[in-house]
Amino acid sequence: MTKNLKNIRPIVIAGPCSAETREQVISTAHSLKDHVHFFRAGLWKPRTRPNSFEGVGEEGLQWLVEVQQDVGIPIMTEVADAKHVELALEKGLDAVWIGARTTVSPFAVQTIADALRGTEIPVLVKNPMHADLKLWMGAIERINNATNAEVYALHRGFSSYGLKKYRNAPMWEIPIGLKAEMPEIKLFCDPSHISGKRALLQSISQKAMDLGMSGLMIESHHNPNNALSDSEQQILPADLISLLDNLKIRDVTLDKSQVSDIRDLRIKMDSIDEQLVELLCGRMNIARAIGDYKKEHGLTVLQLSRWHEIIKTRKVWSEEMGLEEEFLKLVLEQVHKESIRIQTEILNS
Repeated sequence: MTKNLKNIRPIVIAGPCSAETREQVISTAHSLKDHVHFFRAGLWKPRTRPNSFEGVGEEGLQWLVEVQQDVGIPIMTEVADAKHVELALEKGLDAVWIGARTTVSPFAVQTIADALRGTEIPVLVKNPMHADLKLWMGAIERINNATNAEVYALHRGFSSYGLKKYRNAPMWEIPIGLKAEMPEIKLFCDPSHISGKRALLQSISQKAMDLGMSGLMIESHHNPNNALSDSEQQILPADLISLLDNLKIRDVTLDKSQVSDIRDLRIKMDSIDEQLVELLCGRMNIARAIGDYKKEHGLTVLQLSRWHEIIKTRKVWSEEMGLEEEFLKLVLEQVHKESIRIQTEILNS
């Protein structure tokens, strides 16, 4: 998929969430023609609840073929079972992707892998709905083991409950972790599903680029307000073009002179990290001593008043030193969690 786009970043995949009509597909494709590398449209839509628009199905494949042959853009769609794969291969699609609702099931992914066995059609694998790095890696490995194709990871965020800023929490540490475990896999981002709203698309796309991701998949519709699915996260082709024009694309790797320039700063950072580890070890030793005292005097591990005191005083410290309050709170929560684990072991020993 990226062989002819080796030096291009981002590789842009765009098109409507769902193919709705031939006119909608062709119109959107013409508007995007000179600005994207692949045209996407969902044909089979695995909706959260029934009685929602679930796609036009096989009929839409011919509309995509028209985009490929007449408009001149490579095409792709989502596949969720072996029949979808068979139809996509039969019609000569240029790539396919596996959605988050499918990635959660190793059985479903293996069925798709078996249907793709021996083929060379590129496959993008979205992360599962929930934050499970191993499950995402497993899905990629299943496709890799079955095909001769290029396989890519596609980050679309993770489902969470309740009111929140994003439709799907980005949890950037998960795709970063994937890249660390599978450095050979190119990573794409789906800002549309992370954001759930147009206003956040630019910032999420920029974040993906700043993290060195290879490409973007963004939903674009010629009349998004009246789209039959996910209308709030789709944008007009003109707005997508503007978004792409405003991206700042930075170098992924350092050249020799830059490595030399940054070396001294990294040495200082390594020294501070070493000190941090030593300080954390010292803190945990104190936590053990406190655990021994609590065991001897019949006290519970969790002393809520002490935790509130820690949060209150450390908040003041973070303000004085210019650290983000939320960042420090997350660090302290992990430190406190480890202290509780250590003291619980002592009380139960």
